[in-house]
Amino acid sequence: MAELLQVTGLCKSYPAAGPWFRRRRAVAVDDVSLSVARGRTLGLVGESGSGKSTLGRCILGLTRPERGSVLFDGTEVQDLSGKARSEFRRRVQPVFQDPWGSLDPRWPVGRSVREALDCFGIGTPRDRAARVRDLFDRVGLDPALAHRRPDTLSGGQRQRVAIAAALASEPDLIIADEPVSALDMSVQAQILNLFMDLQSDLGVAAIFITHDLGVVEHVSDAVAVMYRGRLVETGDTDQVMGAPRHDYTRTLLAAIPRPRHLA
Repeated sequence: MAELLQVTGLCKSYPAAGPWFRRRRAVAVDDVSLSVARGRTLGLVGESGSGKSTLGRCILGLTRPERGSVLFDGTEVQDLSGKARSEFRRRVQPVFQDPWGSLDPRWPVGRSVREALDCFGIGTPRDRAARVRDLFDRVGLDPALAHRRPDTLSGGQRQRVAIAAALASEPDLIIADEPVSALDMSVQAQILNLFMDLQSDLGVAAIFITHDLGVVEHVSDAVAVMYRGRLVETGDTDQVMGAPRHDYTRTLLAAIPRPRHLA
């Protein structure tokens, strides 16, 4: 299966706290290499501070790495400019943990979903209105909610709107950074099932960033485990979940809540 995304030797660090004369830097991403095939989901897992969100931002082109390469469909992301960069923005879309970051509180949520269609000039005005209605229906929302503002919706509804907005431009890759961690457990399950259904229906590839291996087990074809900026384990989901090789992976597995079976 052709690789859509290839990350090679990626490194990123930030100035660390402390006296200026020590000039120390905190390494967030340390020589990371991974790939994502078309139509597949990679679960990128690690605790807070492991570097997984920084890696996601580097892939999105929001943060520039110090070393390494991010190839999307064979083209170096760091070298993109003008129309090529705009096309990359259309084809690679983020979904963040808190939809407040991507939904303008002043706008009806339908306008936020339509924004990508307007920015990229996709379809006629009538086509765009129909596309917004279709996207609301696809993510399980009543299209009548398009006229509501974000603060009138529940957290789960807002996250569904954010997913609809990410899908509007028909991307090839979605990078979802902790998209369910702020939601109640029952709503988490609904959003995770939605992701799986959308991937099956649309064939979009995804990187699902989370601290929870239980979530990864549910949605991912492959797993990459990050610890202190480095990848410590990668493999198919069944392989990593069934026979983890690294102690850190085993620690994350042990933290997954499991139902107790009565004797």
